[in-house]
Amino acid sequence: MTTMTVREKAIQEQFSLRMDEGELLNCMRCGFCLPSCPTYIETGFDESQSPRGRIALMKAVHDGLIAPDEEVERSLNLCLGCRACEPVCPAGVNYGHLLEEARDIFADHNEFKPQTKAIRKTVFEGLFPHQNRMEHAVTLLGIYQRSGLQKTARKLGFMKLFPDSMQAMERALPAVPKRSDMKKRGRSFTALAEKKATVAFFSGCLMDTMFLDTNNATVKLLQKAGCDIVIPDGQNCCGALHGHSGEKDGAKELAKRNIDAFEQTNADFIITNAGGCGAFLIDYDHLLKDDPDYSERAKAFTAKIKDITQILFELNFHERVGLNVNPQVITYQDSCHLRNVMHTHIAPRVLMQSITGAEYREMDNADSCCGSAGIYNIVESEMSMQILDHKMDKAKATNAHTIVTANPGCLLQMKLGIEREGLSDSVRAVHIVDLLLEACGELAP
Repeated sequence: MTTMTVREKAIQEQFSLRMDEGELLNCMRCGFCLPSCPTYIETGFDESQSPRGRIALMKAVHDGLIAPDEEVERSLNLCLGCRACEPVCPAGVNYGHLLEEARDIFADHNEFKPQTKAIRKTVFEGLFPHQNRMEHAVTLLGIYQRSGLQKTARKLGFMKLFPDSMQAMERALPAVPKRSDMKKRGRSFTALAEKKATVAFFSGCLMDTMFLDTNNATVKLLQKAGCDIVIPDGQNCCGALHGHSGEKDGAKELAKRNIDAFEQTNADFIITNAGGCGAFLIDYDHLLKDDPDYSERAKAFTAKIKDITQILFELNFHERVGLNVNPQVITYQDSCHLRNVMHTHIAPRVLMQSITGAEYREMDNADSCCGSAGIYNIVESEMSMQILDHKMDKAKATNAHTIVTANPGCLLQMKLGIEREGLSDSVRAVHIVDLLLEACGELAP
């Protein structure tokens, strides 16, 4: 065993106790994951930045062969968590589960700087678990946008104090709704066509504030597809941000609250419209596998999860409803988690190809990550922008007027890419739900 500090020894002991050794051993080091890993490619084929390389590091820490030092932690943190390695792995290694457990162990033993600790506490404990506070925060952003402060800040050059990526992100943010709009939406809706199912809608935290219009469009599409809809009180953030950032206990508490809320609906399905949220929700059975009170309930919960595009496809929405848009070329950027974890990639393409007036062109490497990955584009801006620039090369090659996504993070990232490329006058990015409602004749292009 290598010589370790007290902190490193504590981390190594937790790796030995908590990491799934069987899962670590499942990796055959075959290398099938390498071409699918964005950080392996972007770092010039650095093995330590590949899935098998990271698993090798985890296993070495687990066995006490190397110290869990800054280089190991850096390798884990630079991972996007896109899980593109999982579908191509012949051994079926659950890499995402290993990554989250390893990050959680490191986070448990990190001595964060006071400023960082305060920010983490505010975000993970004070903001995301409380929907009313999310509404307040987004309301402040709306005031900034509508009051003239945004124009003044830009005119005075205040935004130039921030990195280029943050400046572009500020320009790419959607116009957020007023708090009164967030509060007035109902909680139950009746099908507008022959009833096919009763569904519960997971409205999310950011989706139900910053992207409220997309949530409202989701409800309308479900009604048109023949669904009675309930949006249960008591639901909250899915916990993905917590789970991906080493705050596993917080993620578990949020998961339990959501299970409690949705159990009462007795719905046939639980519908999501954000790939990142859906992928975390569908993993609740793993997250709570050791909880005697919730393990079976989590399995029942995850069995009902479907993405909005999947249920529309299964209910033949595209065949029963006329879909038309003004002539345009469209392309699609997969949500990593929607594709790699929820295994939903055919449905959105069939729906888009059913729209009259839209010429669908497949983007090369549409299944590769755009670099958003939750807050990755903020905490790992350099790598994120490097990935985004290459993604925009692929998008531009399609000559598309419309880039379609299925996740809010991807949507903002593609809007950011459009801004960075100076294409905002000729190219737009939209959530697939908004495109479909537009094709129903209910939204202006």
